[in-house]
Amino acid sequence: MTRLDGPGDGRVAGPGSAPDTVAPEIAQAVEYLSDLWSLAARDAAPGLSSQQLRALRALEAASGCNLTALAARLDMGPPTASRLCDRLAAAGMLERTPHPVRRREVRLSLTAQGRRVLDEVAARRAQALTFVLAALEPAERSALIRGLKALFLARSRALPTPGQPSVGGEGRRAPRPPGHVWPQRPPGQDG
Repeated sequence: MTRLDGPGDGRVAGPGSAPDTVAPEIAQAVEYLSDLWSLAARDAAPGLSSQQLRALRALEAASGCNLTALAARLDMGPPTASRLCDRLAAAGMLERTPHPVRRREVRLSLTAQGRRVLDEVAARRAQALTFVLAALEPAERSALIRGLKALFLARSRALPTPGQPSVGGEGRRAPRPPGHVWPQRPPGQDG
């Protein structure tokens, strides 16, 4: 197997292109990008945890949701989500407002500060990624884009819609690690 950070031209041919052979290399690239992403976010918003950033992004996508909905989006219990919201509100990034009809329900939304933080994180991440991509030849960037598009397309074929375990269009099932549970598609997203 060719390691991404090892010698060679990076070409994988023959039996080395099997999914179980390529997966560790892709995992290595994802790990690198995850580190790059985390460092850029940390530089943009020192003291903001990855869970807090996830919560801000979830609120950006679902402004006005309640605590239960936010907890579900973040895959955590409501008490944990509540403490997370307490910290974000204390930092001036989240606002709680009463629901106009259901008096016991509170709506959660980003403040201007929360939006600024997300904008800064996005800008820093783009800057870090641009720096790395600038080191690639144009043909390498094109190949990377083609590969990523193929990966996203394969992912959309591999994720079943709720209640439909068959994937891949021809009755194939994507291989799953032991104990794996398929994530649910967000409402309104069809493969």
